[in-house]
Amino acid sequence: MYSKGEMVQTGLPSLLTSRMILVFLFVTFRVMALFAHQPYLTTTTEAASYDLLEPDGSNIREQGLTSTGDFWYYYGLARWSDQGLLPYRDYWYEFPPVFPTLSLTIYSLISDRDQSYSSYNVYANLLAMVMILVDALNLLLLRRLGTRLHGPMTGIALSWMYALIPISFLHVFWNFEPLVVFTVLLSLTGFVEGRDMRGALGAALGACTKLFPLILLAPVWRMRTPAQAIRTSVIAVGITAVAFIGMIALNREFGMGSLMVQFNKASYQTIWAVIDGNQATGLLDPDHRDPAAAYQLQGNPSVVPWWLRGIVFGGIGLWVYFRTRRRDEMGFVLFTTITVVIFFLWSQGWSPQWQVTLFPLILLCMPNGRGVLFCVTLSIVGLAEFPLLFSYGIDRSTGMFSPQTFPLWVALVSLRTLMLAGLAFELYRRLRVSTPRKPVSEVA
Repeated sequence: MYSKGEMVQTGLPSLLTSRMILVFLFVTFRVMALFAHQPYLTTTTEAASYDLLEPDGSNIREQGLTSTGDFWYYYGLARWSDQGLLPYRDYWYEFPPVFPTLSLTIYSLISDRDQSYSSYNVYANLLAMVMILVDALNLLLLRRLGTRLHGPMTGIALSWMYALIPISFLHVFWNFEPLVVFTVLLSLTGFVEGRDMRGALGAALGACTKLFPLILLAPVWRMRTPAQAIRTSVIAVGITAVAFIGMIALNREFGMGSLMVQFNKASYQTIWAVIDGNQATGLLDPDHRDPAAAYQLQGNPSVVPWWLRGIVFGGIGLWVYFRTRRRDEMGFVLFTTITVVIFFLWSQGWSPQWQVTLFPLILLCMPNGRGVLFCVTLSIVGLAEFPLLFSYGIDRSTGMFSPQTFPLWVALVSLRTLMLAGLAFELYRRLRVSTPRKPVSEVA
């Protein structure tokens, strides 16, 4: 066990152990890549695999480092503020308030109200800068957790591995997943260090960014006393409820639509999507001004209903819950990770950016070559599916995979599913190792 601030000689060169040098290289590499491949939008009438439909109906093409990501989409929704329109009040927004607030704040700094796309470059650069800084915090949190769980040398190694994994670099410029990772690692750090209030606040912040970080309460119920678990859950759920009530208070129809839209998605990019015949990414109705559109299914309905999947995977979760023997700090991280993996396997959809949340947890659970190999392999599978296969394997006339590429897509989805299932089994095996339970009060 390594307490915060404890000085331990690692025998490594100071170039490798210095936090300042690590963060400096991490940030400057990403900033220079952004400067070299500037994002911008242009209107177009040409058909191409990377043409996009902006929320106001314009046909545009995105180029630069943010191409194939979602920055253009966030920008399109933020532009509605030029007309006095706000999320939850005047239109539905599929994410809770943390990111929409950040996006609108950035846009308000650069809005020129000229109805052109000239401000996109500045918006995308500012948003990318924020994500880079947030991801630098993720790097430090991972190092802190790795040091506490495995010692200073491993903590240093894990931070360098995270810095070098390409998928975390790419998604900084594609979406706001680094912000989700931050809330997960912040919450996990609080719980592992015995600071449950900080852990609860992190989980609540995560739920107000994307709902799923609330599943961090599952290991709390397994590893803490009932009184501690109740207190932590009340804080996390209570703060989340206040935020969601605020969304609904702005406009009941749009607020409820914003909360429910993710539950009304057709299956996508999963084995469930293959069964349902849905060959698309997680599509939503583009009409955000219509509250009814938030409930419109964009694809085929589920062959296997969500509640049946819930019974199966809920049963698996309960099996893991009651058979877990490891009750130490490492057990908390293992249980958190297997909970996340089971959730991903249950979910009707798979978003490529979820890897960014999963990889730090994998590195903490498997701080060795196997963990790195798993992360890199899953990255390759994910990138082969999206953007590669979805960009060049779709028949534009039908919106479906061609007969030549469909088997490849099924193979990639199946391989990813098997990899996640294998990961869950390995985590379960490690949770079965008995360790003495250490009360929270004894945690340094």
